[in-house]
Formats: sequence, structure tokens, C-alpha cells
Amino acid sequence: MTQAMDERAVAAPTINPVAPGQRPELPRQAGTPAPAAAPGRRPRLLVLDGLRLGAALMVVAYHLVGDKIGVWDASAATNFGPVHSVAKYGFLGVQLFFIISGFVICMSAWGRSVGDFFVSRVVRLYPAYWFAVLLAAAVLVAVPRGPRVQAREVVGNLTMMQDFLGIRHLDLSYWTLTVEMCFYIFFAVLVARGLSYRGVVAFCAIWTVASLIVPKLGSPWLTNVVAASHSSYFIAGIALYLIHRFGPSLLLWSIVGLSWLIALTRLPNLAQARDVAYAPTAVIVTLFFLVMAAVAVNRFAWVKAGWVATAGALTYPLYLIHQTVGLAVIERAQDLMPPWVLITALVAALLLAAWLIHRLIERPVARWMKRQLSASMRQVREAS
Repeated sequence: MTQAMDERAVAAPTINPVAPGQRPELPRQAGTPAPAAAPGRRPRLLVLDGLRLGAALMVVAYHLVGDKIGVWDASAATNFGPVHSVAKYGFLGVQLFFIISGFVICMSAWGRSVGDFFVSRVVRLYPAYWFAVLLAAAVLVAVPRGPRVQAREVVGNLTMMQDFLGIRHLDLSYWTLTVEMCFYIFFAVLVARGLSYRGVVAFCAIWTVASLIVPKLGSPWLTNVVAASHSSYFIAGIALYLIHRFGPSLLLWSIVGLSWLIALTRLPNLAQARDVAYAPTAVIVTLFFLVMAAVAVNRFAWVKAGWVATAGALTYPLYLIHQTVGLAVIERAQDLMPPWVLITALVAALLLAAWLIHRLIERPVARWMKRQLSASMRQVREAS
């Protein structure tokens, strides 16, 4: 969510002075918009906030209305009819998250030190996540589902490294955070060297090749580390950001196109695992690529409504809490009200809870952590 699950301050880039060893800004082709270059705080690409919330709501619909777990007494297909048939494809919201993540992480890391990049990721991911883990543990104790929750599992989940520790996710949605973590680690190496047009293009090429070769080595662990099943989405997002920053080129569109083709070739296995048809999944993923391509060439500059930024702020907390909490509520409340009334009230309550988590936990804790971690990074630099 992986989110992604991504930098909240989604901003259009400024043109930075050329650093030694970096490639200067390329001239834009005729008819392409120039990036905003105002000093100070950069304007937000608000459309990405809206897309992030849309992706989160797709995943919410998949888990609560698509209902792979079977929590409804009567089947979800019986309760929701054609809406259930559409909601079954909501799992693809994760693929949109990954494309957005590639775009936003490259954008937000440009011109930053690796220490600043580390701080931005930690304060973005952990405050809401810690609360969500404790909430999930409490819900699973109150409404048990599967094995009993162990203290070791709660502690392991709080690290966000439970996959590497061999501990189950308390909420199954957390699996995307492991994928995001691998991406951040790879990209941090590039940030440490200094982001440049040439370096980022090389990163995209190397990761693409590694994602194609590593699965052939027969090591599931190594395949997961390089995120072979998901890398094409991140790579496409990165290339689309380069298009947004430097202007279109055949090379960058080729990276996007190749990533799209790789994604399509891997979709049959995903569609089979989710028990849905391949053709709709391919159409939906293609639409994601097209929409993000439109973002890259600034076709959504007209999106300026302030509420969209608020919607984007709800995305990460909503993603973290919706599955465990939502399924528990359905299990206990479905005999008390009609399915449509329950699901409408539940989604509204989850959105409200996400807003409260953002305002009361995520923002204040993130501000405090940023001050403390930034001071720690300065201390490290001075000591070095």
C-alpha cells in the first residue's frame, strides 16, 4: 500500500541547478508543458492524491464486497450481485499503487541526501502503521480468525519486517509494504550516489533485467527480494516521472511500454490466483498505465480542488485498517442490518477512522519523528 502507499506531499518538480556529474535538464519538445520552477514549496500534483484514494477504495471493495474470505453468511455474490462481479477486480488497485509509488518516490527523492530520504520514508510509513498493527491485534483477539495472536507476532509486525523474520502478517494487506520496502532499499542506493537522469534510466534497465533473470535461478527468496512480480509497475512509474521532469523521449516511452508488456505477460497467473478473467485485468492495468501517462505529460493540471489532498491523506490509514477491522465488523453486524446498509455505513466509518488516525496520530507523531531523526542525521554527518 504499500502505499502504496507514498509521499503525501505530491509535488510537481522544480528545475534544480546541475550538480557535478549530473546530466543537465533536457529541452522539452514543442507542445509539452514546462515544470513549475517557483522557489520554495512546490505545487502538488493533486491528481495523484485522488488516484491513490481511488486505488485504496478498489482494494477495500475487493476485500469487503469481492469477499474472497467468505465472511458473509449469504455469499457476497448473492448480497451485491453485479457490484460483487466488479469488486472482484479491486485487487488491481495495488498495481496502481505501485505505479504511483515509482513516480512519487523518484520525485520526492530528487535532490535529497540518502539521510533525508531515509527520514522521509520512516516518518511517512511508521506512525499510522504502528497504530494499525496494535488495532489489528486487538481486533483479532476480540474477534478471532485463524490462529491465536501471539505477542511475538505483534512485536514482529511492529518492525514492518515480518516477512524477513518469518512471521505472519496480522493483516494480510501488509504484504505490499514488504514489496515497497524492497523498492525503497534499492532506490536508496541510487539516492546515495546522487540522482541523475542517466543514473535513474540505468536503474530502470538493471532492475528490469534482474526481474527477468532472477526467477530463472530457482530461488523464491531472491525472486521476492527483487520484487520480480511487481517491478514493472515501479519501473513504469519512475520512467513516467522522468517524462514529467525532463520531457518525453523515445527511450523513456520505451521503458514504459516494455514495463506494460511485461506486466501484461505476468497478469494471467495473477488473474488465475484471484479467480477472475484475464481480459478485464489486462484492460484495467492498461487504463492505469494510460492515466499515469496522462499525469506525466501534465494533462491533469486542472485538478486543483483542495479536498483532493485531504482524500489522499486518508489513503494510507484506510489501507492499513480496512481489512481486519472491516471483516470483523461484517462478521458481527451482518445479522443486524441489510448488507447494503452495512457496507455503506462501514466504508463511511472506515474513512472517518482513517481521517482521525491521520489527524490525531499520523501528523503529530510524524512531525516529532522528523525533528528527532533529522537531528540524528545531522549528528551523524557532523561526527563523520
